[in-house]
Amino acid sequence: MEGMSHPHDVEPEAAEPLPAVAPQLRALRRRASLTLEAAARAAGLSPAHLSRLETGGRQPSLPMLLSLARVYGTTVSELLGETVPDRDAVLRAAHKDPTEAGGWTYWQAGAPGRGMQALRVQVPYGSQGDIVRVHPGEEWLYVLTGRLRLRLGDSAHQLGAGDSAHFDSLTPHRIAAQDPDGVELLFVHTLLQSPTAALCLGPITGEKTP
Repeated sequence: MEGMSHPHDVEPEAAEPLPAVAPQLRALRRRASLTLEAAARAAGLSPAHLSRLETGGRQPSLPMLLSLARVYGTTVSELLGETVPDRDAVLRAAHKDPTEAGGWTYWQAGAPGRGMQALRVQVPYGSQGDIVRVHPGEEWLYVLTGRLRLRLGDSAHQLGAGDSAHFDSLTPHRIAAQDPDGVELLFVHTLLQSPTAALCLGPITGEKTP
């Protein structure tokens, strides 16, 4: 709503005209498959403010550009219309260093800065299984080894090796390993954030299993 305040809804002082920003903001949001409302919420803006940025009615401040670049999985340079270097299409296993967060281990399985984030994820038994997540975007996962417990809204599912799931991330969901040996999966997410763990997990609601 127009009267609501958001963290970045502060007009920059004496901002210089940035004509390339408005069309880039709209194009990059669409490339990330985000609605105006979802993108604004993820960036800490009101939908009305983001709409004015996309139409050139307002100029973004640097904090806004940083937030939007994180949400859209790109750089401030690309938001400003500058040329982005070509990305390698092939990722070699030897160049993938694992990242650990919250007990989970992540390996990049796709190039950074794309409209999708691809990861290989190792989920140990008993790790983060009580955390409910709700956030914009879509998720696709494929079980490589082990068994996965997936809770989507009011439905519970058990997935084994070779099983996959594709769902709207706004559906409350929980992911946990079914067995003590843990589970390994491939994970693709349409909403990019940073660091790597946030790309996979998304904002946490704080809800826990009763």
